[in-house]
Amino acid sequence: MSTRRELRLNTFQMSTPTHNWAGMWRHPDDRGTEYNQLDYWTSMAQLAERGLLDAIFIADVFGVYDVYGGSADAALRSGAQAPCLDPSIAISAMAHATRHVGFGVTANLTYEHPFQFARRYSTLDHFTRGRVGWNIVTGYLKSGASGMGLNDIRSHDIRYDAADDFMQAVYKLWEASWEDGAVVRDRASGIFTHPDKVHVIKHDGPYYQVNARHLSEPSPQRTPVLYQAGTSQRGIAFAAQHAECVFINGTSKGSVARSVKTLREQAVRYGRKPDDIAAFLGCNVVVAASRGEAQDLLEDYRRYLDVQGQLSLVAGWTGIDFADIALDDAVQFVKSNAVQSTVEHLTINAPRPFTVREVADFGVPGARAPFILGTPSEVADELISWVDETGIDGFNLVRIVSPGSLQRFVDMVVPELQSRGAFKTQYREGTLREKLFGDGPLLNARHPGGALRGSLRG
Repeated sequence: MSTRRELRLNTFQMSTPTHNWAGMWRHPDDRGTEYNQLDYWTSMAQLAERGLLDAIFIADVFGVYDVYGGSADAALRSGAQAPCLDPSIAISAMAHATRHVGFGVTANLTYEHPFQFARRYSTLDHFTRGRVGWNIVTGYLKSGASGMGLNDIRSHDIRYDAADDFMQAVYKLWEASWEDGAVVRDRASGIFTHPDKVHVIKHDGPYYQVNARHLSEPSPQRTPVLYQAGTSQRGIAFAAQHAECVFINGTSKGSVARSVKTLREQAVRYGRKPDDIAAFLGCNVVVAASRGEAQDLLEDYRRYLDVQGQLSLVAGWTGIDFADIALDDAVQFVKSNAVQSTVEHLTINAPRPFTVREVADFGVPGARAPFILGTPSEVADELISWVDETGIDGFNLVRIVSPGSLQRFVDMVVPELQSRGAFKTQYREGTLREKLFGDGPLLNARHPGGALRGSLRG
């Protein structure tokens, strides 16, 4: 058996009837309609852990998709990320049902305050025994801003400026407010916490202000594992400074390789090492015992795709109203306040600009990511090829039908990868950060959060 670099794998989920593929909740193998039942999530966690996946990454969006035709009707009708529940609530139950698998939880910092937010994620880190991560997002839907009483969302780059400020505030709370050894739980003396080891954090930034002690004692990781998904120019700069895991989309190996190379070069400029960041590529996998069966399965899935619902998703991601564009016209690059990297992947970073019809289909353009189809051996070949040729560390396995897509991958592809020495056969002990990077439960000193640990007093 050959020895090769171990792939990292997450399952990509969302607390909604359908995630990336509108209408799939109608498929007979899909349980997406049970998204509001706790058993749905605990059984998913157990399945992911049976497959030794690194984490369950739960996406989220704050608002509804109402760019397409200027209405939310298509999204609501098709269940396209609407309705949508808070992704953090089920995590404690999922952790209680498992021992190792991690949880990457999306939270939009634009509508949070660092003081309350820091306590929530410390709580999750305590209750999961150090298995939680935070996917940092800043929001891109105007409907979310309207719901919060605002006239519009912040411009794309300003959102990242505010995010930098937010991060500085939460780093101070997580890393510098409570000293190691502050909590003693000494029954004999009656001292639970030494007051002189708990410090007031003062942060006076351009967007956020804090003047308080962190409300939670240090959790196993202090700062949760930090995920981020922006691959626009400004997004890469943010990720290079703050992220430990970065999710990348891309439809060609060349564009993905360029994104990874740029990300790691930027990380070095911030005083970090290239391997301080794990890069995950979004990936759709359709696997079966034979290639013909896999092709049949692909066509079966395609029949359930809701085209208008899918266009409502892509319109929300890009800020482009596809209701005003003919199906066979190419998508044109436009600068917007939406997910700029998605616009780039469909236009200037694609082998050719995709048409509206293509982005509404069940395939590569609509996926914004590879579509890998075939037998377990063929799928493993292609996954390994993407890793070898692009420099990514692993994959975010997109939900097609739930839990069917994940179950097929766990039962068919995981054993094939293991037989090649490309995937683990058991979990490493420790926190999520230790499982991913092996160095220890806390941010390293090269990270801006780790550099703050214990440095602020009073």
